[in-house]
Amino acid sequence: MTGKRKSSMRTQLVNAIQLQEVEEEMQQKQEEEEKSRRDAANSTNTELYQKSYTVEEAVESIGFGRFHILLFVIMGSANIVEAMEIMLLAVVSPEIRCEWRLEDWQVALVSTMVFFGFMVCGVFCGYVADKYGRWKVLFGGFVWAAYFSMLTSFAPSYIWFIFLRSMVGCGIAATSQGFVLKTEFIPAKHRAILLPLASVFWMVGSLLIIILGMSVVPTLGWRWMIRLSVIPGLILIGLFQFIPESARFQVSAGNVQGAVATLQRIAQMNGANLPEGELRESVVTERGKAVTLISPAFRRTSLLLWYSWFVASFCYYGSVLSSSELLEKNLLCVTDANVEHDIKYNQEEALCYCIPFNKADYQTLLISCLGEVALIPLNIGLLNVVGRKCSMVILLLLSAIFFMLVNVCTTMFGFTLLLFLLRSLVSMYFNVVYIYTAEVYPTSVRSLGMGFCTSFSRIGGMIAPFIAQVLMSKSVLLALSPFSLACCLCVAGTVLLPIETRGRALLQNE
Repeated sequence: MTGKRKSSMRTQLVNAIQLQEVEEEMQQKQEEEEKSRRDAANSTNTELYQKSYTVEEAVESIGFGRFHILLFVIMGSANIVEAMEIMLLAVVSPEIRCEWRLEDWQVALVSTMVFFGFMVCGVFCGYVADKYGRWKVLFGGFVWAAYFSMLTSFAPSYIWFIFLRSMVGCGIAATSQGFVLKTEFIPAKHRAILLPLASVFWMVGSLLIIILGMSVVPTLGWRWMIRLSVIPGLILIGLFQFIPESARFQVSAGNVQGAVATLQRIAQMNGANLPEGELRESVVTERGKAVTLISPAFRRTSLLLWYSWFVASFCYYGSVLSSSELLEKNLLCVTDANVEHDIKYNQEEALCYCIPFNKADYQTLLISCLGEVALIPLNIGLLNVVGRKCSMVILLLLSAIFFMLVNVCTTMFGFTLLLFLLRSLVSMYFNVVYIYTAEVYPTSVRSLGMGFCTSFSRIGGMIAPFIAQVLMSKSVLLALSPFSLACCLCVAGTVLLPIETRGRALLQNE
């Protein structure tokens, strides 16, 4: 019995030891499983933490949609207002010449003072936009321009008129920020298609002011034409509320939450999603530094672009004012001249010269304005196939040729066709320069770079009236030759530009 008890106790002890070993093994297995789960969770969290995206990636991921259509229409409408304010000068010039008995240089000074205001405020608007935001500058500029444009219609004298128009120029200087804002929201592959289409809105503005001049000036006078021309600007000020601040600017200014909210709003409108992770991009502490534009990385680009913008404005407004001057003073050489065309401008009678535009003159201006959009498909094709630089070279060479062809004696139809093609080519070139500039500079100085460029362009705009409106009276060939020569010289500068921006992502930092 004693042996059996000892054997039973030994068996129980072995079983107890085995049970304890099983329990310890199960506990160890549970601990390993728990550790494995923790490691997996930590790994997932780390992976999620490491996932991030930039504004450029977010813009490309969201793609093109309803927001971009809204952006395109509203920012494009800013070009309508700008075109109306600038083209207004070509329509009003004959009227104020009559009312205040102005000489050629006084008429030219009106356009020059507008561009002077544009030049002075262009750099300032760019600096403020890089410091405090594109949207604020754009909104404030249009309020300013609408206010002073309305005051212009009450100008009691020539001196007041040119002062108030120069104030309008200061406000219009902000319109380039609308192009910057639009560029920073549009995906790279759509920029070469959408940005050239801005010419459509500029053409609409030009057509509106010419139609206003044709219908209002003969009955109510030029003052009421200016008052009515302010209406689109007032409507646009209200529409600006639907456009957010640039997400690229918000990130560069350190407002990451604001940038995410903006991108989420755009994604929701487009029915898209933002990339996984969190928005990460370095804060740019030194924004709007002019020294960046002449740093080794951008010195050559900036210097050549300043001249390119000078030529773009010089030639564009040269083509606009030349056509207006040729029609107003009947200086063009046509083989099928009518009786009205035979009344030539006489320099000695300049103070009492008073022949306003007739219906045929307005129609010629309307047709030439259509030229600004007629070759948009060609413009888009050039941008996508040969790139920005090569497009500029081709357009400059063709513009130089057509400036000289205007001197050729032809029929009225032939003259209208030449103006049509010249306006097309010069407008296309101006558009490509706009696109290239917005793409080549980083976000930290994009607005300032655009501001400097637009200021240099206004120097061209300031000089153009004295050639197109003053020198034209002495010799048509002598007046058109500087525009052709400027295009030829600019070809060499364009070839030397170091960067091609076709298909390149927009830079955030230097």
